Amino acid sequence: MSLPSFGVGTFRLTGQTVIDSVRNALELGYRAIDTAQIYGNEAEVGQAIAESGVPRDELFITTKIWVDNHAADRLLPSLRESLAKLRTDHVDLLLIHWPAPGSAVALREYMTALAEAKTLGLTRQIGVSNFNIELTRQAIAVVGQGQIATNQIELSPYLQNPALTAFLQQEGIAVTSYMTLAYGKVLKDPVLAAIADKHQATVAQVALAWALQLGYAVIPSSTKRENLASNLLARELQLDADDMAAIAALERNGREVDPPGLAPAWD
Repeated sequence: MSLPSFGVGTFRLTGQTVIDSVRNALELGYRAIDTAQIYGNEAEVGQAIAESGVPRDELFITTKIWVDNHAADRLLPSLRESLAKLRTDHVDLLLIHWPAPGSAVALREYMTALAEAKTLGLTRQIGVSNFNIELTRQAIAVVGQGQIATNQIELSPYLQNPALTAFLQQEGIAVTSYMTLAYGKVLKDPVLAAIADKHQATVAQVALAWALQLGYAVIPSSTKRENLASNLLARELQLDADDMAAIAALERNGREVDPPGLAPAWD
């Protein structure tokens, strides 16, 4: 089962805002939806999906296990709570959201529990998020080669993570880019603006097309229907070699998400 290359994210969206965003996304043709336990919006995402009328088998739903639920006796019960909120009997992709802070729970313990969720049919695929190369290696050693569908990591024109992305692609693990627009910072970039003008596109479309052309999946979010629609058009935008080279030169290790106590030693 392949990973969709384009989905809608729900980070920082709650209440009616996330219901409206997911509803609009589904009406516009999105079929992959990304949420997480810590977002506090799984019930609202589930409501929006239920009210949309889109058949479950057309959807690809991702959620993520929070660090409080890493322990073997918490992971599966917490997942079942998530499934109840999402109004489904399974998710399509289940991720470990962050590695255990200070290795409070052994990686082997939570990766084994994650694999059990797949065996039980509670998720179709499993993966990780915010794992560096070494932690990804350890995860592969626990669950086996070919079992980790993706590593969802922060990537943008300002943070291109070449060592980690090369390792993941070498291992056959899909790269999912979050924060592709760097909290909107890239929208003001003159290099990206020039590329956008050249293609009669938006800067957001250029950044998303850049990630897609590198083979990454993207999950941008928006509270505005017109932006959700505009973002989808990135799939049709073809950047040329000069464009890609110009974007490659924007690398500045511009990390936006680096929570103390959670973040691993980045590659």
